Amino acid sequence: MTEVKIALSIEEAADYTGIGRNTLRKLVEWKKLPVLKVGRKVLIKTDMLEKFMTANEGRDLRDKGNVRAVTRNVTN
Repeated sequence: MTEVKIALSIEEAADYTGIGRNTLRKLVEWKKLPVLKVGRKVLIKTDMLEKFMTANEGRDLRDKGNVRAVTRNVTN
């Protein structure tokens, strides 16, 4: 049985997307990619990663001003 995860650690997200760990950490720091923090662990939902990659196709992710942020609309 194959395990399907809905959220990934930074390391797993790097493997999943091909984006480097340090670049992913910067994107989180810049608030361009929404995350869930559980203690020191940072989790990124796979659907947000896919949305982020679509929104930033062809862009240089190392340039903060060039990166489009993605958000999840949450209602209380």
